[in-house]
Amino acid sequence: MTSADHDSVKSDFRRVRDHLGVVGLVYLAVCLVLLVWALMTTAGDSSGESMAGVIPLLATAPASLVYLVLPENTVMFISAVAFGAEVNAEIIGWCTRALRRGRRPDPAS
Repeated sequence: MTSADHDSVKSDFRRVRDHLGVVGLVYLAVCLVLLVWALMTTAGDSSGESMAGVIPLLATAPASLVYLVLPENTVMFISAVAFGAEVNAEIIGWCTRALRRGRRPDPAS
């Protein structure tokens, strides 16, 4: 990786961080951990009755509830959770920026 590539990756990460905010990035990380946990728990359950997939769906609701109308498939499940996490992270980032822009007290008062 060259210096220019490294700067480009750093710039891309900074752009994502500025857009989603730190809270949005933490939310995405938590959703990723929940998704990996659910997939590992379900893979280790030989009975096929694991309810672990409900947790990431609820963590990324309401957008991930599109999964209810998709065909039952692991790829569709991952897509629904990723879609829901991205939508919610965008909303969290928007709220974070709006709160930061809020009215600041005048230091002279």
